[in-house]
Amino acid sequence: MFENLKPQPADKILALMQMYREDPREQKIDLGVGVYKDANGVTPVMRAVKAAEHRIWEEQQTKAYTGLAGDPAYADAMITLILGTSVPRANIAAVATPGGTGACRQAFELIRMANPSARVFVSNPTWPNHISILNYLGIETVAYRYFDEETRGVDFDGMIEDLKTAKAGDLVLLHGCCHNPTGANLNMVQWQEVVNLINDRGLVAMIDIAYQGFGDGLNEDAQATRLVASSVKECLIAASCSKNFGVYRERTGLLMAISADAGQTALNQGTLAFLNRQNYSFPPDHGARVVTTILMDEGLRADWMAELEEVRLSMLGLRRQLADELQRLSGSDRFGFLAQHRGMFSRLGAAPELVEKLRVEHGIYMVGDSRMNIAGLNEATVPILAKAIIDVGV
Repeated sequence: MFENLKPQPADKILALMQMYREDPREQKIDLGVGVYKDANGVTPVMRAVKAAEHRIWEEQQTKAYTGLAGDPAYADAMITLILGTSVPRANIAAVATPGGTGACRQAFELIRMANPSARVFVSNPTWPNHISILNYLGIETVAYRYFDEETRGVDFDGMIEDLKTAKAGDLVLLHGCCHNPTGANLNMVQWQEVVNLINDRGLVAMIDIAYQGFGDGLNEDAQATRLVASSVKECLIAASCSKNFGVYRERTGLLMAISADAGQTALNQGTLAFLNRQNYSFPPDHGARVVTTILMDEGLRADWMAELEEVRLSMLGLRRQLADELQRLSGSDRFGFLAQHRGMFSRLGAAPELVEKLRVEHGIYMVGDSRMNIAGLNEATVPILAKAIIDVGV
């Protein structure tokens, strides 16, 4: 049987990580891997996470299953964090998932079950796993214009023009904040126009929100998701705790299915639980319990928010420093977009051959489409990167 298996395409980011590890140069910079790192190149365990884990260790009496949907307290805490009071709780079905990837996978499974003929409109570019999972499930995808290679901002006119080709029942996949891989975001006026289009054409909205708190602040980063969820007939939200709680390896996510008709919630909840049962039965609990402990304790929540704000401001500072240094070296403001982007990532807009030159000649590793992780920098490496960008002719 196994001889019938075919080799699968190598993951480009994992391959890049391997090349970085094997590079003997001391002055090398990793801007490829999509995890937050501090100035010392470490992905730290947040203070509140350590405290919550210690409390759980002392107080937890059992490791028994919590339920197919996970701990209800976790869902309640995350729904409040993401949606606030924008949508009645009675309209929201939710299940814990293995990370944001698990939430996306379950959402796509739900789409295929509910409407096998639905197409999923995805931004060009988008997080590669979106396309990979959709293709694996046999769901038709349609790319809509998003990133303007000239301005390094959003091609909003192109986006709207492409979304107008969607048919009733199709799904529009949107990034809630800190667009991955570009860092370029819609403003609230543009979000409202997207909402209007979704309603006018009878489309279904899906939000992938993985970086809440990394852009403009916890509440600010949730504004677009709250607008969409409170304004459309049906909505799916895939959320991740990997970044803003730093619990990457705990695989902590949540999927929400929201309907304007509260009478639909019980069926939605049962379907989500059924899908969990088919894929992995009971979702992991430790990370979810850590997040719940933090969000439900005033002191831990305050400390978590303070540390998250430090992380956010650090990345904004690095963005500003890099944009300023590039302006100084180039004598132009053509890199000003770096200070305007939000989240961990920016798409530099360099051709693949220039990205390769950065790696070969300067030991700077970024994804081939020129997505770079701003959190891979520190104050000392920003000037090195800026000089290399100018040297290779970006």
